[in-house]
Amino acid sequence: MQATDFLSVFEWWFVLLAVGLGFFPLAWLIFHEFFDGGYAFSKIIGVVLLSYTFLFLGVVRLLPFTSVAVPGVFLLLSIGTLFLARRFSDLSVKRLRPYLFKFLFEELLFFFALLGWAYVRSFAPDIHGLEKYMDFGFINSILRSTYFPPKDMWLAPFTINYYYFGHLMTALLTKLSGIPSFVTFNLMIATLFALSVIECFSLGATLFMPVIKAYQKSKIGLGLAGLLSFLLVTLSGNLHVLYAFFLPYPNDNPVPPWKLHFAPLSFPNGYWYPNATRFIYHTIHEFPAYSWVVSDLHGHVLDIPIVLTALALIYLLLVHSLRSKARLHTLTFPFHVSLRFEDSFPYPLLLFISFFLAVMYMTNAWDGFIYFLLTALVIFAVTLYKTTGGPLFPRIFAAVGKAFLPAVIVGVGLICFSLPFSLFFHVDQITHGIGVICAPAGLTAIGKIGPFLFEPNHCQRSPWWQLLILYGFFYFFVVSFLAFLSRTRKLLAPDIFVLLLMLLATLLILIPEFFYVKDIYPTYYRANTMFKLVFQSFIMLSLASAYTVMRIVTTAGRIKKRFLPLFGFFVIITFILLVAVFSYPYFAVSSYYGDLAHSHGLNGIRYLETTYPDDYKGILWLNAHVSGQPVILEAQGDSYTDFARVSANTGLPTVLGWTVHEWLWRGSYGLPEGQTANAGKIYNVPEPRIPEVQNLYETSNLVLTKMLLTKYHIRYVFVGTLEYQKYPLLHDKKFAKFGRVVFESGTTKIYKITNL
Repeated sequence: MQATDFLSVFEWWFVLLAVGLGFFPLAWLIFHEFFDGGYAFSKIIGVVLLSYTFLFLGVVRLLPFTSVAVPGVFLLLSIGTLFLARRFSDLSVKRLRPYLFKFLFEELLFFFALLGWAYVRSFAPDIHGLEKYMDFGFINSILRSTYFPPKDMWLAPFTINYYYFGHLMTALLTKLSGIPSFVTFNLMIATLFALSVIECFSLGATLFMPVIKAYQKSKIGLGLAGLLSFLLVTLSGNLHVLYAFFLPYPNDNPVPPWKLHFAPLSFPNGYWYPNATRFIYHTIHEFPAYSWVVSDLHGHVLDIPIVLTALALIYLLLVHSLRSKARLHTLTFPFHVSLRFEDSFPYPLLLFISFFLAVMYMTNAWDGFIYFLLTALVIFAVTLYKTTGGPLFPRIFAAVGKAFLPAVIVGVGLICFSLPFSLFFHVDQITHGIGVICAPAGLTAIGKIGPFLFEPNHCQRSPWWQLLILYGFFYFFVVSFLAFLSRTRKLLAPDIFVLLLMLLATLLILIPEFFYVKDIYPTYYRANTMFKLVFQSFIMLSLASAYTVMRIVTTAGRIKKRFLPLFGFFVIITFILLVAVFSYPYFAVSSYYGDLAHSHGLNGIRYLETTYPDDYKGILWLNAHVSGQPVILEAQGDSYTDFARVSANTGLPTVLGWTVHEWLWRGSYGLPEGQTANAGKIYNVPEPRIPEVQNLYETSNLVLTKMLLTKYHIRYVFVGTLEYQKYPLLHDKKFAKFGRVVFESGTTKIYKITNL
């Protein structure tokens, strides 16, 4: 990296340090019982609260999203959190003194993780390929927004109909730091990695604190638990890496390794790291280490630090509820109706959990529901644990009754907190029902019952050996943990939490074997369902596995002699498995980043200077000279191509960008059958726009050209390399009849439309 890149990293880190310090009082108020007093969570809490404030105020149009407003709101909220912490907690310099070393350690850990992954990104910084155009376009559109919801840069004049809260967080930090978005895109990836590192460290160490206390062990174990937790969550893969010892399977058709030729001398046998995330036929099963490497700034990646914070909050709910005495509550309704109930749940914490669930929903919608389910499981587990005496089934029913109201409060809070987003988000356009895998013939004849779909020829199931390769690492520790608990006399609060993580993660892995949420993809119909669910399973099982290893190893001195061979077997297998999964980043990083041979800095759009040099100059001109979000015309093209490069790199909305993505977000490719396009009406489906964009570039009919320019309120027309490539009959001189050339370089021109 160059000196300017290091300067950008330092400036970005300083902004995050300020945010963390500003919101640490609130983190302390919530997490003061944690290993680090909540310091690891202060940065993400601050970024989330700032972003939510601007989303809410932007939706009701009370405060614009500007570079002046952002630091002002940051200052006000920081003062507010300090007041709350001083009012409701024991925050003081004296109280914090024992934590100073931990604060310093975690800040250094964060900084070096941030710098380290920023350095890795400098070897392939291009915001290009996969779905980076989509993510970058969201960020740039939000940066140009005054109020919310932000405009869809690929379907003017509509707003984004996808999860964008994480992109708003990126845009907020971009405004707060003053660093260009083509650099902050890469810095945000590094930030998510660094935040995940320190949050996992804090959560892993905190989970292990009761074990240290119960068995009077050295506090060094806390550091080891934190270390193993963040390594497993952020830098591990799955057992697919074992294929590096075998000759490759033919034609990308996976077969069990025992059917391949064992070839350790030719290691790594051309091992291709993405196969670990596309192993099961027509599915996706990613995990964080792969996500850091390919560096798409997608919702599931942006949500990782938020997910880890939610996990910490839910664990805190379990701990507080288990040790709190039951309290009697009375709710009075109109007409002298009263509801009396007894529980031991801290309701302020329930509301804060519901807020983070809402944030997860706005960042990566599936996660909000997944962790609502975990919250409900914790509430139920606490009520069941405290419902003593009598047969099991009556106790279960009683626990369900007592858990109902707290769970409803969390669910209602989730809905209410997410309203600034969900009022404008049409989820029905993206999902079209719940499909049943391998539905019986009788049901496929019916086709649909309520939300459930019974589609013929939808019978993909995962072979057992593929599931074993993907998740066998984790389930070795699941089985070990269950065996350990069956022999231990002490069931600690983190033991219960880890059991619930294992239970929910297993459920998420099994669901795609029976159900899928229908989208627009006919052959990859369960890919997104599996992707969204098992990504969270990986995180939960990683934390659970780290805890299991430390929990079992810590009690080694108390193991009876007859169990020592079993313990030795556990240690040996654990070592082999850890070496295997930790080898994944080596394959992935060296492949994607060219063995870290040539650094290119952190400028993510500099590649355009060589691929489309004149277009690159035009994009820079637009970013420098055009304010607001006037509509720009550029060539329409397929998803995952270089088309829509102007709108993605500027945030200026265009008539139609990546067509399949808009099809996914809008739920339909074209107009309903029997409906014809009205020349003056703007539809939120892509198909009618394709010939319109072609006509705008190719027709010599000035009347038609003017009609289409007026229809979409086009103010700029971009004529560059891809426009000439896409439209061989391109006729651009006509645009001079409606405006003038404001930029020209080589064959690239930008027309400003002023005469309609």
